[in-house]
Amino acid sequence: MRSSVFILSICFILLTPNVSAQHINRNSFIKDSIDIYINRALTNWRIPGAAICIVKDDKVVLMKGYGVKELGLNNKINENTMFMIGSNTQAFTATALAMLEAEHKLSLDDKVTKYIPEFKLDNKFAGDQAVIRDLLCHHLGFQSFQGDFTYWTSNLSRQDVIEKMGHVKAIYPFRTKWGYTNAAFLTAGEIISRTTGKPWETFIKERIFAPLGMGSTLALSKDLPAVFNKAAPHTIADGRLIAIPFCQIDNLAPAAGISSSVNDMSKWVMALLNNGKVGARQVIATDAINATREPQDIVRDINHLNGTTNVELYGLGFLLQDYAGHRVVMHDGSVNGYVSSVTLLPDQKLGIIILTNTDKNNLYEALRWEIIDAYTKMPYRDYTDLYLARYKNDNAILQQQDKTLRDSVALNLRPSLSLSDYTGKYFSDLYGSMTIDRGGEKDELQMHFEHHPKMYATLQSIGGNRFYVTFSDPAFGRAVFPFSVQNGRVTGVRVKVDNAVEYTPYYFRKVQ
Repeated sequence: MRSSVFILSICFILLTPNVSAQHINRNSFIKDSIDIYINRALTNWRIPGAAICIVKDDKVVLMKGYGVKELGLNNKINENTMFMIGSNTQAFTATALAMLEAEHKLSLDDKVTKYIPEFKLDNKFAGDQAVIRDLLCHHLGFQSFQGDFTYWTSNLSRQDVIEKMGHVKAIYPFRTKWGYTNAAFLTAGEIISRTTGKPWETFIKERIFAPLGMGSTLALSKDLPAVFNKAAPHTIADGRLIAIPFCQIDNLAPAAGISSSVNDMSKWVMALLNNGKVGARQVIATDAINATREPQDIVRDINHLNGTTNVELYGLGFLLQDYAGHRVVMHDGSVNGYVSSVTLLPDQKLGIIILTNTDKNNLYEALRWEIIDAYTKMPYRDYTDLYLARYKNDNAILQQQDKTLRDSVALNLRPSLSLSDYTGKYFSDLYGSMTIDRGGEKDELQMHFEHHPKMYATLQSIGGNRFYVTFSDPAFGRAVFPFSVQNGRVTGVRVKVDNAVEYTPYYFRKVQ
């Protein structure tokens, strides 16, 4: 969900605070009011559970679980409950490479092909000139999430993903525009492996997890289901909050594979705030930490609630911005069923970790800014209600659009051709093979994808050569797929998954 699911920070909106703000004491928000705030937000956002940690001045101010691990069960979340952290994995990968640079084992300005000779991009110049730094700051020219439908929860190996990335036709010229690219971080992880002779997951465990005391943290998604104290993933589908299967994304593990608890993540955050030290031990080189915080690219313009205008920048695995006179180093993470955030204010020695077990909420964002405002003495704004109001409005629009399409299905509008004319084998130069058959109900078609063997899509006619499509995995969403027809014969179909997975549509041409 939300492919590697990274979530861009939502632009702030200046609105009148909700009347519920009267129940919150800004001067003692962290001490007296945060439990009330979070419990109310869990109910309003329909979040089964969350875990929160605040670190200040080398001490844990708050570390607590809220709600339950799984909907309908009385299994409380605590500080050791494991969640997938999604794209917050990328800071570990970037830091690991910066550590290797500090040890003179590589340079972040080395060409990718020095370590992966088979690395290629559709833009040959970009493939030849790309350096490790380009991988870590999303600077290859791809649109955000481009290619992720092919990779996300697929049966492709890591080497397959690197090869497939060479077929993606970049939307932008090389190094001209920031575009979030999960496969780039996978490639960066492979450079760690080829430099050290150890798989990415082994290096991360030995050089970061173990020295920091992150004994429960897992590098691979395949290991989470066997953990006893874990939060189940949830989403909202057809208006219902439901538990969903654990996603398997180890082919993109260096981009999104880590699972952790707020207890373990507090050790990571405290080390980052303490220039890489744990007590007297220098676990992470200070130069490596500084390297991840050096601005590399512009993400977008932002307007702060304090009236100032600024830009959001990208370092290596971290977003960077200024807020209330303080530098903020942060990232969000999303995978199917989870969203999270990790935030640092280095000059305040403040760290914030928020883990939730549903992928349909912005509490992770609202609470981050609430806590920052409390420590920087900004006015209380009740962000969660502001975000929730916008979420409900956007969701209502989407639901109405979907209802219109379902109403069209109910009209039993016939397609231009017989259903059998749409069946057969299709091919995308990037994705690979897809087939359409007469599975399901008699008036429906089913679409099956080569690299997602457990997933299918149901196609229902809405007239002409257009079909209303529902994916069996709700992460991939619903859409209208138009078929191309020439001289009475189907020649191809435009496939579009949910924007949270990928914005870019695919064209599958009919080959059989």
